[in-house]
Amino acid sequence: MIDEKELLPRILHGDLKAFEVLVKQYQGLVFHVVNRIINTKEDKEDICQEVFIKVHQHLHRFEYKSRLSTWIARIAYVTAINYGKKYNNEHTIAHPADIENYSFAEENPGKLLDKKDVTAYINRLIAQMPEQYRTLLTLFHLNEFSYQEIEEITGMPEGTVKSYLFRGRKLLKEKLSVYLKNELS
Repeated sequence: MIDEKELLPRILHGDLKAFEVLVKQYQGLVFHVVNRIINTKEDKEDICQEVFIKVHQHLHRFEYKSRLSTWIARIAYVTAINYGKKYNNEHTIAHPADIENYSFAEENPGKLLDKKDVTAYINRLIAQMPEQYRTLLTLFHLNEFSYQEIEEITGMPEGTVKSYLFRGRKLLKEKLSVYLKNELS
């Protein structure tokens, strides 16, 4: 864990080594956020680089009103969403317009993974979900952001965040229960 109050002034005074420490600390977070929104590998890499350029350019605006990770995740989220809008979502992972009635494609889990690799199967299920569910599940469960922090990052009201998380978990539970029934029979 880095001491942000010590590191940020060093970066603002031109210390590139300090900025490298910041990038190493948060590159996983940025990738997780971008990965759940953008489809192609090259675009993901470009956007991640763009995020850290923006972080460097705007670091003087960070006011310690939130955690630095929340601020960086917000930049990653907005950058990825704007990229998708700019390119008419051709580079983003598609999601249905009728999000309320979303369901997974019917696939046989046995064909998708080795039986021992449930984590890969769960990640595959999350990847099939609409963008909002993917992003929020990642921010909440993998990156361990609070509801309030996710609201800051995404700009969604806290009630919407909770609702999407509930629906996303419900979809995963339904699909996993079908998988587990098939495995146990």
